[in-house]
Amino acid sequence: MIFETLAKSGHEEVVFCHNKDAGLKAIIAIHNTVLGPSLGGLRMWPYKSEQEAINDVLRLSRGMTYKNAVAGLNLGGGKAVIIGDPAKDKSEALFRAFGRFVNSLNGRYITAEDVGIDVNDMEWVFRETSFVTGVHQVHGGSGDPSPFTAFGTLQGLLASLNACYGNEDVGKYSYAVQGAGHVGMEFIKLLREHDAKVYVTDINKELVERAVDDHGCIAVGLDEIYDTDADVYSPCALGGTINEDTLKRLKCKVICGAANNQLASNEIGDEVSRLGLFYAPDYAVNAGGVMNISLEIDGYNRERAMRMMRTIYQNVSRIFEIAKRDSIPTYLAADRLAEERISTIGKLRLPHLGVTAPSFHGRRGN
Repeated sequence: MIFETLAKSGHEEVVFCHNKDAGLKAIIAIHNTVLGPSLGGLRMWPYKSEQEAINDVLRLSRGMTYKNAVAGLNLGGGKAVIIGDPAKDKSEALFRAFGRFVNSLNGRYITAEDVGIDVNDMEWVFRETSFVTGVHQVHGGSGDPSPFTAFGTLQGLLASLNACYGNEDVGKYSYAVQGAGHVGMEFIKLLREHDAKVYVTDINKELVERAVDDHGCIAVGLDEIYDTDADVYSPCALGGTINEDTLKRLKCKVICGAANNQLASNEIGDEVSRLGLFYAPDYAVNAGGVMNISLEIDGYNRERAMRMMRTIYQNVSRIFEIAKRDSIPTYLAADRLAEERISTIGKLRLPHLGVTAPSFHGRRGN
C-alpha cells in the first residue's frame, strides 16, 4: 500500500526514524531531487495517528518541490515531521537523535525550522549534522526565517494588488490577517508600516492583544475573520481555511497570505477563479523563508537574500499572466510554472545522491 501511495505522489524516498531512548518517532520524506538536494522544514506536532503524520509529511514535501522550483532555487523538495507535543516533548536527546538520521542521508535532505520548532531546537540538531539551515548567526546561519517569509509575502501582495487593482498602494486597502504567530505578526508589522487597516485573529488571545496594543490592529473573533469587509484575506496560520464554508463569506477581491495549503481542495481553487478572486498561490508567496535559508548552503549573505526575495514579485506576476493566458486558475498556473522548470532541468540532471558532510559550506555540527 505504501509503495502505491509513493508511486502516485512521486516520492523518491521516505525514511522512518525511531529511537526509543530519546522518544523519537519521526518521518523524513524526500519528494524530488532533480533540481538539487531536498530542502524543507522539520515540523513537530501531536498527530492523532501515524497515518496522519505520514499523510502530512508526504503532502508537505511535495509542496516543497513546487515551492523551491517556482522560487528558482537549485533545490528539491523534502520535509520531516516529529510525532510529539512541542510544548511537552522536546529534549536535547530527541533533536540530536533526529540530527543523526538527517546526517545518515548524506545531504539528500537538508532540514530547517517549521511549525513547533525554533532556532534553539535547530542548535541541537546542528550538533549531529551540518545538513541543517536556520541555525544561529554564530554558526553562519540566518536565524529565525519568519521576518524573511513575511517580507516575501509582502512582495507577493504587491504583485497581487497590481494584478487586481493596477496599483501597489498597500495602505489604500484593508486586510483580514488570520494568524498572528511568528510570520503573521511580522507581516502585520509591514502592513501597519504602510498605515493599512488590519483586522486580526488568532487562537492565542495574547498574540491578538499584542497586535492591537503594539500595532494598532482591530481584533475579531476566530470565525468572524471571514465576515470582515477587508479587501484582502491573508491566511497566515493553518491550511485549508479557504473552503466551502468560508469562501462564500469572504468579501475580499484578493487572497494573499503566508500559510501553506490555503485551499481546502482543487475544487475550491476552481471556484475561487470562477468568482473572479485574485488568489496568489501560497507556495509562491511564502517562499521568502526558504530562499533565505537556501543561501546558508554556500555562505549566507543578507543583502543577497533580500534581493532574492524581491523576485517573488516577478514569480507571482508571472503566475497571474499564465493564468490569464491559458484561462486556468492561478493554483494550476503555479504548478505549471514549477513543472516546466523541473522538466527542463530534469533533462540535464539526475536525482541528487548526496555529498560528504564536511563539504556542506564548511560547517561541522559537533
